[in-house]
Amino acid sequence: MSFLKVESDVFHTLQIEKIVLFLLEQQGLLASKLEKLREQHDALEQQPEISQITELREGYRVVGYDLLKLLYFVEMNAIGLRKILKKFDKRFRYRFTDYYVKSRANHPYSQLQQVFKHVVMCQTQICFAFLLVGSISIFNYACAVVGAVSRNLHELQDCQGSYLSIYDPPALPLQDPVVDSIKAAVDRLTHSTNFLNFMAQHALIMQEELPAPAEEQIDEERYHYVSLLLNLANTFLYMVNTYIIVPTADNYSMSLGAAATVCGIVIGAMAVAQVFSSVYFSAWSNRSYFRPLVFSSIVLFVGNAMYALAYDLNSLTMLLLGRLFCGFGSARAVNRRYISDCVPLKIRMQASAGFVSASALGMACGPALAGILQINFKIYKLTFNAMTLPGWVMAVAWLVYLIWLWFSFKEPSRDVEENNSPHASDSETAEKNTLEKGLKQPLLITSEEQQEDDEDAEAEADGSEEVSQESRRPATSIASAYRLLTPSVKVQLLIYFMLKYAMEILLSESSVVTTYYFSWSTSTVAVFLACLGLTVLPVNIVVGSYISNMFEDRQILLASEIMVCVGILLSFHVIIPYSVPQYVCSGLIMFVSAEVLEGVNLSLLSRVMSSRLSRGTYNGGLLSTEAGTIARVIADATITMAGFLGQSQLLNITLLPSLLICVISIAATCFTYNSLY
Repeated sequence: MSFLKVESDVFHTLQIEKIVLFLLEQQGLLASKLEKLREQHDALEQQPEISQITELREGYRVVGYDLLKLLYFVEMNAIGLRKILKKFDKRFRYRFTDYYVKSRANHPYSQLQQVFKHVVMCQTQICFAFLLVGSISIFNYACAVVGAVSRNLHELQDCQGSYLSIYDPPALPLQDPVVDSIKAAVDRLTHSTNFLNFMAQHALIMQEELPAPAEEQIDEERYHYVSLLLNLANTFLYMVNTYIIVPTADNYSMSLGAAATVCGIVIGAMAVAQVFSSVYFSAWSNRSYFRPLVFSSIVLFVGNAMYALAYDLNSLTMLLLGRLFCGFGSARAVNRRYISDCVPLKIRMQASAGFVSASALGMACGPALAGILQINFKIYKLTFNAMTLPGWVMAVAWLVYLIWLWFSFKEPSRDVEENNSPHASDSETAEKNTLEKGLKQPLLITSEEQQEDDEDAEAEADGSEEVSQESRRPATSIASAYRLLTPSVKVQLLIYFMLKYAMEILLSESSVVTTYYFSWSTSTVAVFLACLGLTVLPVNIVVGSYISNMFEDRQILLASEIMVCVGILLSFHVIIPYSVPQYVCSGLIMFVSAEVLEGVNLSLLSRVMSSRLSRGTYNGGLLSTEAGTIARVIADATITMAGFLGQSQLLNITLLPSLLICVISIAATCFTYNSLY
């Protein structure tokens, strides 16, 4: 079968012109409604009546909800086309999508050509995701309707306030919820990005590809602001706990009779335990959020106390057991699940960005706090010095957190969660009648063709996304989750593994390397690590607000990988004496590039990953956490094993695996580059 024949069949099947005409018809109806409402508005300005003002405001809201449903119709069809074209790409092993878009965009009578005249095609993926419905014109139209609805609602609210009783409290000029919903829908369709979006992508808190309009109004009984703060505080304290020992781990190991490079095992012990704790905490969060957080706090309190007591007991075993206990208290999976399940959709992006910001702040505060704790004294038989104080400080912090958690956390109602599928009220049902028929019409394909496709999809078992109920169920095991991973997802997980490995090598061996080459003190190492941590937020502001709007995610991904590779190459010690500028500059290049890479990597991962991995115990966030944690374990083990060859060889030997994995990830990215959209 020739590709021209296939392209013609796809065009006929999808009935693009029918969909575009339907959109134009609905736009005309909405424009007529707005015109009539404006005429009523002008008449009310001459003879204002409270009842008519209220009725007019409801009329504008109805127009807003009609537009919102039309946007969901656009998104539904865009997702349908994307999945169909992805299937064609997979079956024919040819970039049919690129050919289809180019041929339709360049044709003088194409629907695409008509709508492309009205917008600058600078948004990432816009020519692909929305070629189905001519949605670019509706974006401009939606913005115009939003402006008209929002402006008139404000004017009517001010007008109504002028004629209320003097005893009535003045109404605050709050933006109507329908305006926020429309803006959110347009942002989701255009894949527009900003700082909060970019930061939220780091959390990999996945959502359904096409949420229903009613799902945006999550039950307020499940959201508790203080409980959200407690989850963010848990994230912050855990990251502080992870990195507070890095500047002093080598000295602590030597004080107990071990080599300085044993710090790799000491630091990595926490990551080893986290590999297992992530799974059971994720499963536990299916039943409760409060109990896992309490358990986490208790285990972390005990673990830090054991870490601090190891000095007076002169026991390396106690030291390692303390770090293992800290790893078993990692509740990041619970923090993610709480944000995903219990935070309203309208602020979920801010909560996700807060999760990432708390992690970044903890990463910077940990080493900085270690640099401050340079004191030495004893109370009875307990020693308090630069090596033990991180353990004592974190033990006290977790005890305080536990008390706060016990009295302030509110366990979300499980009944609400089980019945969180919203049911429309009678009034909402009446509002939906206008566009309900349009949403139910088989505009993509006929009902017979849809039935045939469903039967074919069920018989294929080729890993593609079916529309059956079975295909919508979450993964029930690691094995079933792994079977859902496409080559693109595997490559993204490899990239995540690579960047976490490179960052862990840089951070964990910093104390040993800088002491050997530059004779840095603990305070100097702490300042260096804190400065690296403080670059996270500024870098993400620049990338999220500017760079990601100028280039495609996959372009930024590949460029960031290359820069990480450059940073690794510059870090090697060859021939010339190793200098502070070389180490600092190469480390900064590697760390900053890895931070940029992480955000773009998780953004792409959330798009190419199956929607079945957006919920359940074995979700996408758990898989990425496991990949990153395993990378940290292997990196810390590499540092310890390389230490047997001497500190003079440590730097180059630990950088070689980083370089090899980075080169492999770049090659894998090039291999799957055309599927990253």
